[in-house]
Amino acid sequence: MDPLAQTLSTLDTILLGKPQQLRLCLACLLARGHLLLEDMPGVGKTTLAHALARVLGLQWQRVQFTSDLLPADLLGVSVFERNSQQFEFRPGPLFTQVLVADEINRASPRTQSALLEAMEERQVSIDGQRHGLPEPFFVVATQNPHDQRGTFPLPESQLDRFLMRVTLGYPPASQERLLLAGQDPRAALAAVQPVISAAQLLQLQAQAAAVHVSAPLLDYVQALLAWTRDSGRSGRGLSPRAGVGLLRAARAWALVQGRDAVLPEDVQAVLPAIAAHRLLPQDGSSDVLLIQTLLAAVPVPD
Repeated sequence: MDPLAQTLSTLDTILLGKPQQLRLCLACLLARGHLLLEDMPGVGKTTLAHALARVLGLQWQRVQFTSDLLPADLLGVSVFERNSQQFEFRPGPLFTQVLVADEINRASPRTQSALLEAMEERQVSIDGQRHGLPEPFFVVATQNPHDQRGTFPLPESQLDRFLMRVTLGYPPASQERLLLAGQDPRAALAAVQPVISAAQLLQLQAQAAAVHVSAPLLDYVQALLAWTRDSGRSGRGLSPRAGVGLLRAARAWALVQGRDAVLPEDVQAVLPAIAAHRLLPQDGSSDVLLIQTLLAAVPVPD
């Protein structure tokens, strides 16, 4: 079986009834992006984050973000060693291939900001020294709704580091029935074996980056970006970095679908997850409605 199809099949046994969301998550990682899973407690965000880490066969660490978590708890500290009479750096849990940041918005803004350099440059600077992170490196974070107590909204600069924000929602009735009947996703998660190795993942990322994008499709993406900036419907438009991320994600989506060229529907499939957390609707409408309006307003290339 194709490794991507096998990966999706394995994930589908853990998070029931969410094929679109699973494909988005896999495309995000193939595009070398960080992933934010946002929804209310109890819908499977943390389970999915753990499943992604396990099925990809990567080293991973889970950190429960709380209000008293300090930056050093993530990054590590320099400790003075008597024998060598020198400070030696002891890396924190951030030095892994997949960091599962559970309930990231329960940590203080100071601790949240400790991830900025790591997510953008895949390195951290501590005591004037730069320390590289493993390759590949992903942050898979979960986030509770902002209206819940004890949460600190992620600043725009932090949100922009996440290539995609994916919302899971409630499961379909037929799949929820299986859960109620005793099918435990945690038991399925415990039995998960790696499907893709780190070396294979790097190869797949290279394949995704090589997926062809035609000139008319580049025109289409530019028109989408321009609409978010010029229509007056959003308080802020999509940045050039968001545009680059949109193309990376569309390439990865096309690869997941088994194609070697990007089609307009690939861009449309990933756009909500790329744009929703970066736009600011001006008329009080939802980000979902804003993106629907965007896709309807911009002509699709022939």
